[in-house]
Amino acid sequence: LLGVRVSEAPLTPSSSKGNGARMAEFDLLPKITPYLDKHLLFPLLEHVQKLQIYPEDEVVKAQLSMLSRAKLVDFEIEKHKLLHKSDEVPPAMKEKRQQVLLQLKELKADCKQLLTVLEDPALAKIPLKAPSPQEREKSGSNVHYRDMLVSLVEKHSIKPEHIEALYRYAKLHFECGNYGQVDEGGQIGAAEMLPVYRMLTSEPNSDTAIAALWGKLAAAILLEKWDDAVEDLYKLREIIDTKQFSSHLVQLQQRTWLIHWSLFVYFKPQVATHPNFRGDVIDLFFSPAYLNTIQTNCPHILRYLTTAVITNPRRRNVPNDNDRRINVLNDLVRIIQQERPAYSDPITEFVECLLVNFDFDSAQEKLRQCEVLLSTDYFLQALKEEFIQNARLFIFETYCRIHQCIDIKMLAEKLNMGQEEAELWIVNLIRNARLDAKIDSEKHHVIMGSTKPSAYQQVKAKGKSLCFRSYVLGGNFQKQATGFGMEMGPGGGDRRDGDRRDDRGGGGGGRY
Repeated sequence: LLGVRVSEAPLTPSSSKGNGARMAEFDLLPKITPYLDKHLLFPLLEHVQKLQIYPEDEVVKAQLSMLSRAKLVDFEIEKHKLLHKSDEVPPAMKEKRQQVLLQLKELKADCKQLLTVLEDPALAKIPLKAPSPQEREKSGSNVHYRDMLVSLVEKHSIKPEHIEALYRYAKLHFECGNYGQVDEGGQIGAAEMLPVYRMLTSEPNSDTAIAALWGKLAAAILLEKWDDAVEDLYKLREIIDTKQFSSHLVQLQQRTWLIHWSLFVYFKPQVATHPNFRGDVIDLFFSPAYLNTIQTNCPHILRYLTTAVITNPRRRNVPNDNDRRINVLNDLVRIIQQERPAYSDPITEFVECLLVNFDFDSAQEKLRQCEVLLSTDYFLQALKEEFIQNARLFIFETYCRIHQCIDIKMLAEKLNMGQEEAELWIVNLIRNARLDAKIDSEKHHVIMGSTKPSAYQQVKAKGKSLCFRSYVLGGNFQKQATGFGMEMGPGGGDRRDGDRRDDRGGGGGGRY
């Protein structure tokens, strides 16, 4: 991506001390860092700095280390002053700033003709926006803008070298921190120039065009333009899944980067404005290719996959590539058990304690640890209350499966709640979820109704299953019969082409 992807972690948990030690134990920054762009790492570093998970001096050093390889010169100067507690700016930084300004001036001159086209009033009237799901299916997004752009490019005699110069100019703007327009009518940046380059390039699946798409996604994330970011994710996934890479290892790396970058898109936006994002992450992470990538390259992503499943109780079942229904929760438990030697944390251990060991006391302890983890994780911080509520629901559902009469006081302890609070919570749960249960107020018990199907329901289900299996069996037999050159007779028998029974000669003649 634009030549600024990093490959090493800026911090290690061992550098923490004091109250930050426990938070550093759950911090995934060292594991996530190799798969993110430098510019995407700065919000994460500011997050750990704010929570004091690591010593502030080490965080600032890590920021300066990354800034020295980027071109955010003003930000680098600011951090240098903070670290050394001095207003003096080193000459090397001043010289670097002048060089960056000179590069911007030179690259702007190289693509001046194309920039003039982008400022054309006729083009400015057409909004360049992320398509709706319907437009995405029809591939009809921004067609008017593209047609007008191509027309203006031909009119102004724009050459291929001008288009390539626009890419380099957009790349430099990105490295300088000019990601794009913050307000309508403001200065254009990388987010506005990179899609234009992709529209005009003659090879949309070339390495440079794909790098431009990665840069556009990064800019959309940093500008918090989530609709644009979702569209870029869809495009990148399609390219990664269909492009012929030089090796399978390269494709695995691309998928690993996509998984990590998707965390910004699926977990950072407000749930109220984008309610389906965590449903999308379940679909993405449970697809065979990406699930294999998680298990092979980044098992720590199980933290986010588990959180998405727990906070989406209505999405226990999702369709897979063969249009069959798979139980997401059962598959999640299986994967957590398989990857336990490679990775585990309180969130994955909570699921294991609850749904594998049925150890409610350990699950309760893990839930307490989850509160600490969720408070410190950059992506999951806003989901803390939602996760705790759904985790309590999981405990309640699991407990009810193996008990018919439940003491409310005991259940309140399992849920980390007071007795009155637990009773009110159960009443609302029964009312809203329509559970077959009732509360004995005198004895403070929850009495569960029978959930076993009646004999009639069992016979009906078996009959449906038998009918379907018979239909499939008949279809398979018909396919085999056709393959062997057989025809079904009117009585259900078969007639072979070379052994067909018919009458020979005149009336009363013998049969063959």
